[in-house]
Amino acid sequence: MARSGKIPRVVIAATASGAGKTTATVALIGAMRARGLKVAAFKCGPDYLDPTYHERAAGVRSHNLDGWMMDREAVIATFTRASAGADVAVIEGMMGLFDSATPTGDEGSTAQIAKWLGAPVILVIDASGIARTIAAVAAGFARFDPAVAVAGMICNRVGSRGHLDLLRAARPEIPVVGGFPASSDLAFPERHLGLLMADESTVPQRSIDGWSRLAADWLDLDAIVEIARSAPALEAGRVSSASKIDLAARPQARIGIAYDAAFHFYYEDNLNRLRALGAQLVNFSPIRDRELPESDGLYFGGGYPEVFARELSSNGSMLAAIGAFAARGGVIYAECGGLMYLTDAIRTLDGAVWPMAAIVPGVAVMSDRLQAIGYVEVETNADSILGPAQTRFRGHQFRYSTLEGAENGNRFDTIYNVAPRWGRAPFAEGYRVGNVLASYVHAHWASNPAVAEALIRSCIRSRVSRQPAA
Repeated sequence: MARSGKIPRVVIAATASGAGKTTATVALIGAMRARGLKVAAFKCGPDYLDPTYHERAAGVRSHNLDGWMMDREAVIATFTRASAGADVAVIEGMMGLFDSATPTGDEGSTAQIAKWLGAPVILVIDASGIARTIAAVAAGFARFDPAVAVAGMICNRVGSRGHLDLLRAARPEIPVVGGFPASSDLAFPERHLGLLMADESTVPQRSIDGWSRLAADWLDLDAIVEIARSAPALEAGRVSSASKIDLAARPQARIGIAYDAAFHFYYEDNLNRLRALGAQLVNFSPIRDRELPESDGLYFGGGYPEVFARELSSNGSMLAAIGAFAARGGVIYAECGGLMYLTDAIRTLDGAVWPMAAIVPGVAVMSDRLQAIGYVEVETNADSILGPAQTRFRGHQFRYSTLEGAENGNRFDTIYNVAPRWGRAPFAEGYRVGNVLASYVHAHWASNPAVAEALIRSCIRSRVSRQPAA
C-alpha cells in the first residue's frame, strides 16, 4: 500500500480521440488487479461514461479530474482522497494529450492534469499502418512541452507481434511499453454520446476480462509499474476549506438520487460533497419504482431518458409522485436528461411523443445531430435552491435534444445566464418552477462548493416548511 503523498500514478493519454485510451486504461487496470494491486481510477475531463468502464475493471468508483471545472486545489484534493490506500492510480486522459479548452494553452487538458499531479504519461497511439513514422510522432510528443513527462508508448491496433517489434526497432525517443492487436470481438459498444454505460447488460464481463488478459500478454507491466512509481511525492499544499470533504459527517437531509439505466450521469465528487455536508443519498429508479423514497429533495442527473421514454412515460405512479412532491414545495434539481424528464413530453427520433412529469413546460425534442457541446459558466440572476442571485459555477453541455414550446408557458422563470467557453454568445436558461430548478448544464460543484451547501440548506428549509403545524 502506497504512503500518503507518494501514490504511484500514471496518466494514459493519446495522440487523438479514438486512439484507444479507454480500452488501454481498462486493460491496464484489469491486469494490475490480476497482479494483486489495488487500483484507484480517474478520468480527465467531463466524461460520464468512461468512468463506468474503469469501475468495472477496478472494482471501485472512478473520479473525474477536470482542469477547467475544478481548480488545482480541488483536483489534488479529489485525487488524494480517492487514491488513499491504493497501490497505484491510473488516470485516463481526454481527447489528445494537449487538447484543451483553448487552442493556445493547456487549460482543461490532460497535460494540465499531468503537470498538476506530477504524473508521468503513457501515450496511446493508433499504430495501424505505420512503422518508422512512430519515431517522428514520439519526437514531437517528447519535446512539445518539457514539463510533461511522456515516459512510454502503447501502440494500439498493431498487425502482429512482428509489427510491434518493428515499431520498437525504429528506436523512438519515447520507449514502447507494449501494444494491442485489433480485437473486434472484444470491442466496447457505442451510442451517439460515445460508449454505452458499462453495465453487465451491455458490456459482458468477458470483454473486461479479455482486455485484461491481452494487457498481461502484450504490455510490459513491470515497466509501466516502474513508470508509475517514478512519480514524485505529491505536494498537496494548502487545501482550501471548500475542498475539504468529511465523509463521516452526520446526515442532516435525505436526497433521492434518480439512478438507473435512464439516469446515471453524476460526478462522484458532487455526490461526495453532498454526503460531506450531511446529506443521506438514497437511490431510486424512475423506470422501475412506483413510489419515491422518503426525501427532502430529489436530484435527477443526465442519461438516456429518450432511450427509455416508453418505460418512463408508462410509470404513471412515479410521474404523479414527482408532480405531487413539486406541488408541495419539495426541492428538485435536474440536469440535462433530468430536465427532459421534467418537461411535458419527450419526442423521440421516430416522431413519437411520450408524456413526462409536466413540471417544466415544453417538449424535449430529440435530433440526430449534436445540439450543444462544450464548457459553460453560469451566473444566476435570481435567488434559487442553489444560492442567492449572482451565484456562479462552471459546467458543460453535451446534448442531442432541444426544449421546444417553453416560451409559450408561464409557469417558470429563466434564471441562468450561460456563457459558453468557446464559440457561442451567452444565452438565458435554467428553468425555475417554485423549488424546482432544471437545466441542460451539467454542473461541477468544485467550481463553487457553496452551491452544494445551498442545495442542502434548501432541502432542510423545504422539509421544515412542509411539516404540518403543531
